[in-house]
Amino acid sequence: MLNYIIFLPLSSFIISIIIGTFCGSFYVALLAVVNMSIVFYFTWFIFFKSVIIGLTSYYSLCTWIKVSFLSVNFGFVFDSLSVSILMLVITISLLVHVYSYGYIRDDPHFGRFISYLSFFTFFIVLLVTSDNFILIFIGWEGVGLCSYLLINFWFTRVQANKAGIKAILVNRVGDFFLAIGIFILFFEIGSVDYIIVFSQFSLVTSKVSIFNIDVDFADLVSLFIFLGAIGKSAQIGLHTWLPDAIEGPTPVSALIHSATIVTAGVFLVIRCSQIFEHSAFTLWFISLVGGMTALFAAVIGVFQNDIKKVIAYSTCSQLGYIVFSCGTSCYSVSFFHLVNHGFFKALLFLTAGGIIHSIGDEQDIRRFGGLLKVFPFCYSMFVVGSLSLGGFPFFSGFFSKDAILEGALVVFSTQSHFVYLCGILAAFFTCFYSCRLIYLVFFSKPRAHKRVVEASDEIQIDLFFSIFILSIFSLFSGFFFRELFIGAATPFFNSSIFRHPINDTLLDVEFISISAKIIPLVFSFSGIIIGFLFYFYIGNLLYRFKLTSVGRSVYTFFNKKWFFDKFFSEILNQPFFIACYTWSYSNVEKGILEFFGPFGFSQWIQRVGSQVSYFHTGFIYNYSGIVFITIFISFSLFYFYVCEIFYILFLFFMVMTVLF
Repeated sequence: MLNYIIFLPLSSFIISIIIGTFCGSFYVALLAVVNMSIVFYFTWFIFFKSVIIGLTSYYSLCTWIKVSFLSVNFGFVFDSLSVSILMLVITISLLVHVYSYGYIRDDPHFGRFISYLSFFTFFIVLLVTSDNFILIFIGWEGVGLCSYLLINFWFTRVQANKAGIKAILVNRVGDFFLAIGIFILFFEIGSVDYIIVFSQFSLVTSKVSIFNIDVDFADLVSLFIFLGAIGKSAQIGLHTWLPDAIEGPTPVSALIHSATIVTAGVFLVIRCSQIFEHSAFTLWFISLVGGMTALFAAVIGVFQNDIKKVIAYSTCSQLGYIVFSCGTSCYSVSFFHLVNHGFFKALLFLTAGGIIHSIGDEQDIRRFGGLLKVFPFCYSMFVVGSLSLGGFPFFSGFFSKDAILEGALVVFSTQSHFVYLCGILAAFFTCFYSCRLIYLVFFSKPRAHKRVVEASDEIQIDLFFSIFILSIFSLFSGFFFRELFIGAATPFFNSSIFRHPINDTLLDVEFISISAKIIPLVFSFSGIIIGFLFYFYIGNLLYRFKLTSVGRSVYTFFNKKWFFDKFFSEILNQPFFIACYTWSYSNVEKGILEFFGPFGFSQWIQRVGSQVSYFHTGFIYNYSGIVFITIFISFSLFYFYVCEIFYILFLFFMVMTVLF
């Protein structure tokens, strides 16, 4: 059973890439969906076994590396954390496979697309089930590779090329830090297996010297691991690749933003809770980065005009919530929101994809409007996803988002109150841009071309199925999983998540006053009401403000995403490339390497040959003189080597005799 879960997606990739060239899209999709359905069944079976009897399975396929003290197995662990995230990943992957057939089946490269989706699923399964850091790093690199392949699926589009390259390069920065963290762990502990590392980590009290500065081992390792997670989970600084990832097909965006690559970084932090709990500094840093990301991305989402980009920035903001919850040691709450977010974010992306697909592939919401009568089902699903995203009462996001904010409130520290403030402000802006998005797409005056709107129709039945199933999860996942994941007495994550007794504040949440509990709800409702008033009644006021110099500056600043792309491009990248050209290329490659390399050697041979050619006169006495001089020099060198000083004295006296 465990083999099927791990290797069926890989077999689906291999078979699809082989038969996709000569079989129809229906048979390729059928193969992939059948394989994913089998994996779906086994995953939910193991999940229920884990819930009912607390099953934890360790499974080793074979020994992969055996060098001195380094021993790495193809080993897998199926504990409560692994099977729970597998439940999310496999469910969304299956629904995306089904959705893709209706969305992109007419593409001539459909077989390649389905094979990439299966390959993507295989690597995320490998990542979340591995029992050592080397295997998780392979899954880590694999999801980065697949994200590039899928974002760049339409490789003839320049923007898709740029977005794919940007994704893999930005993630490479985080991968570099993660690799350093794994190296330090091995050098200090001598193993990369989870069981050994986590059991021995608290016993390591040594310091690591960096430039003659002693750094605590736990601080250093945890910081490098988190810096690796920042890239995958798109936190502030390394977030720029995620909004551009919408250049791929919409099913790709749904899979990336909900259940695969963005969950990898958060999953790594939760999996390594045993490491992070021993570093107060790193926990402080995690909460700070997560809180800033949540507010930063939510504000940017208000000013975006691409429907998929608005949802992409909501992903970045929600990941900020999930990360700063880890910084407050509420790992189970963070995971709970990760699961809920995966369902309603996939719902939003797939619903947006259905609208885009039906309205001529238009994504600019300023060219939408009046689509409520054309897409009543999509409108209903979009409202469900948006209310879950905003934390509306009794939707899935409500149970987890409020738990995150309450967990930050009861820590009673400066950084926890700061991230709590960032969180409630982000909740306000999230509801505001959700209301703005719904208004501009469904309620505003129609701005699309008449023929496009007349040709539009409600989404097809094969798209309907996936969206409807996700809407059910978006409505009820928070209610059904709440007591299992974050209940006050639940033992579900006891074997996979560690919390230091000092940082265990989940029980304190039960004693928060009602007035403190409803503060996030007040901000969420305020965002909905203000967004409703602004766009339904006083939209002209916003338009007039935008035309002023101050309004234009504010709009440009946030619409251009705080100029992060401009900063990276013009302040960091361009000077770096110019320095590489002027020093590395011009001086080293074109200078030193060519002077001493084949080109320089060939030029030297040519110059020497031209000089030697002067002696080719054709006269015998010239050749005789050259032979005599050569013999004399050879004879002199020989005797200099044999007789050494005596020969030198003989030559000295001969010269003196000739001169005087």
